This record gives sequence, structure tokens and C-alpha cells, in this order.
Amino acid sequence: MNLRLPSFSARTIAIGYAVVTLLVLAMFAAPLWFAWHKNIGEVRTQLLKTDARHLRNLFERQGPPALAAAIDSQVHGVNDGVRKIMLFVAPDGAKLAGNLPEWPEGVPERDGLCQVTIRVDDKPRNVELVRVTLEDGYMLLVASNLDRFQQLERLFAYGLLGCALAVLVGAALGGVLIRRALLGRVQRISQTTASIIEGKLSHRLVEPRDGDELQQLTRTVNRMLDQIEHLVTGVQDVSNAIAHDLRTPLSELRARLEELSVARPPSEETFAEIDAAIDDVDRVMGIFNALLRLAEIDSGSRRGGFVEVDLAALGAEVTEFYGPVAELKDIDLGFDAPEDLRVVGDPVLLAQALGNMADNALKYAPVRGVIAITARRLDADRVAVVVADNGPGIPEHERTRVIERFYRVDASRGTPGVGLGLSVVSAVARLHGGSLTLEDNHPGLRATLLLHANPATQTY
Repeated sequence: MNLRLPSFSARTIAIGYAVVTLLVLAMFAAPLWFAWHKNIGEVRTQLLKTDARHLRNLFERQGPPALAAAIDSQVHGVNDGVRKIMLFVAPDGAKLAGNLPEWPEGVPERDGLCQVTIRVDDKPRNVELVRVTLEDGYMLLVASNLDRFQQLERLFAYGLLGCALAVLVGAALGGVLIRRALLGRVQRISQTTASIIEGKLSHRLVEPRDGDELQQLTRTVNRMLDQIEHLVTGVQDVSNAIAHDLRTPLSELRARLEELSVARPPSEETFAEIDAAIDDVDRVMGIFNALLRLAEIDSGSRRGGFVEVDLAALGAEVTEFYGPVAELKDIDLGFDAPEDLRVVGDPVLLAQALGNMADNALKYAPVRGVIAITARRLDADRVAVVVADNGPGIPEHERTRVIERFYRVDASRGTPGVGLGLSVVSAVARLHGGSLTLEDNHPGLRATLLLHANPATQTY
């Protein structure tokens, strides 16, 4: 049988608040009542025994007349049997002193302490009494009326009831305030999400300023909305860019095939056109492969392949791989990093990101230019890889746009590529808890790939 927990709602929280408050009151009142009741009983019993002992000592020292006088003085004017009940009788049962007319029925035949019901002034009374048998057959009875504490107990119960009512009223008011506060926040969240559903993806939840758990939840939701907006905007941009960038190679491919079909050129020219058509198809496949790679990175599925990576060794391999290209352009390509610079990440994606950064610098660096690749640890949690060149650079107003998919600055229109290189680098950086920043190198471009040393432990 499965235990069904109550639903998490503002009403449930308010009711739960009232119930918990009453339970706390009960947990406080129950021990207090027990301690009070037990203490009263012990004190009453001790007083009875003390009075009986004093009266017995008085009888042994001064005899029956002195005891009778002492009892009459104590019960004088108290004939309702409420506070003190005493009786001193002779061996023949005759009353000598006290506020009882005769020896009551129901009293045990043996000496000691007991609780019985006797009649006092023709009224039944619950009493606790001590029976004492004195010398020569005299008997003494000292009793305390248990009913005398009923009024005090009623006052105590009325006090607890009043406290319970006050707690209920306070709990009801507190529950209403809690419910109103929660519903107010839920309403604001609902309004924001309704705007987002209508297509206003830039709207975000307002973060509370009191630093509670809802603030942390709001920040998490806002980060999720940032990612959703980024993905939706990326899909829209990609849709437009694909139509634009695929049109050129497909148009060229169709034109070549149509020309081959109409002109029927010699074999040598035909094979040349076929090779050019294959290049166009490769460009199209390269675009789709890059898009698939970006989709895989954005989904976060590559985190499952994270291992410890020696970033210094990886950077050296990338530099060595692009070394021949740099020699053809007479470019000084260098790499500098401390030994054993380790991070946790995907080695294939990190190698591709470093390769894209180096390839981008080689495209735009001038002949006999300089490209410096450096890697260093900023602190215990962050590592930076910097690729700096002395090429034409990127205008400041376009640096934030070049990491968008398919975006290319005007100066790069004639160079190979489809505008996805830096987009892949930026996506890899986000996957590893970092970012890609582009700055002026005076002259040239300075690209910094910032990585979190262990993205699994990253906190926001």
C-alpha cells in the first residue's frame, strides 16, 4: 500500500502550519500538565503524612485532651469539609474532636494512606486520607479533599484552551499570509511564463531579494530560459543561414551538372566538372556535419565522455598539426604552456575548438605574420587558452556576432568556410562551463577560450 502524501499547495502549507503549531502546543502542555498533577499529588500526600505525624506526637506527649483541643482549633469555622477533614474518636467510637459527625464508611480497617469517597455534610467527597491507630484504642483520621483542586484544574484547562484558540487564530492568520505570499509569487511566475508562451522569449522571472530558496529556483529557471532563448534564436538564425549558404553550392552544382548534360564536353573536362561538383557536395556535407556537431554540443550529451585532459599536450599537438600550413604562409606559429595543465572535458571537442581557433588565425594572419598560442591556469577552477595574431582583426561592433552561426564579416566573404568555426568554439566553451571572448590585439585579434577545470563541480 503506497502512502499518498498531501499535495504541495499554498492551502496545504497553511493547514500544515496550523496543525504543526497545535502539535507544538500539545507537546508543551502535556508534560506541564503531567508535572503539575504529579507534583500536586506528592505535596498533598506529604502534607497529610506530616499532619498525621504531628498529631500522633502530640497525643503521645500530652494525651487525648490536648489532641482534641488541637484538632478543634484547626477545624474551627471550617465545617464544609473543603480544606481540612479531621476526626478523633475514643476507643468506643465516640467522637472527641473533628468536623465529621462519625467514623465514615468505606475507610479501610488498616492504618495507612488511601483514597476513598465519604460523605461530608451529606455530600459525597473524594478524599485522600491517613488512618492512624493510637494507644489505648483511640483512632485518628486526617483527610484532604481531592475536589478542592478541581477548580484549579479547570482554570488550568481553560488556560490551555485559551492558548489553543489563540494559536489557532495566529495559525490561521499566518497560514493566510503564507498562502497569499506564495500565491503572489506563483502569480508573477505565471504571468511571466504566459508572456514567454506568447513568444516574448526575452522576459525573465523577477528574482526575490531576500535570498531564500525561491531566489535560487528563480535563478535556475532564468538560466533555463536563457538557454531556451539561445536555442530558439539559434534555430531561427540557422534556418535563414542554411537557406542562404546552401543556395550557392547547390546552385553551382546544378549549373555544372546542367552544363555537362547539355554540352557533353570531352572526358577530361567532364571529370574536372565532376571533381568540382564533389567539392560542392563536400561543402554542403561540411555544413550539415557542423550543424549536427553543434546540436550535439548544445544538448549536453557529450558531458558523458568527460575525462581528464592534459591541455598542454593537446595544444602542442594542435600546433604541430597546423605547423605545415603556417610554414607555407611563412607565419611564425608558437605555443607556450606550463607542463601538466590538466582539465576535465571532452578531448575531441577541446581539440576541435583549439583547431578552429588556430585555423581562424591562419586564415587572416598576413604573410610573415605571428600567431601565439598560450595556455595558463588563472586559478584553481579556471584555465584560459589564448590565440593571438597580428592580422586585420574584427571590428568591435561585430565581435559578439561572429560567434553566431553562419555569420561572417564582410572581409571574410572571399575566404573558405561557412561561418561555423567560432560558433563551435563558443559551444564547446559553454559545454565546459566557460566562454569565448574576442579582444583587440593591437593589431590583430586576441581570442580567449576560458574553461572550467572541472565543470561537474561548477556552482552558479
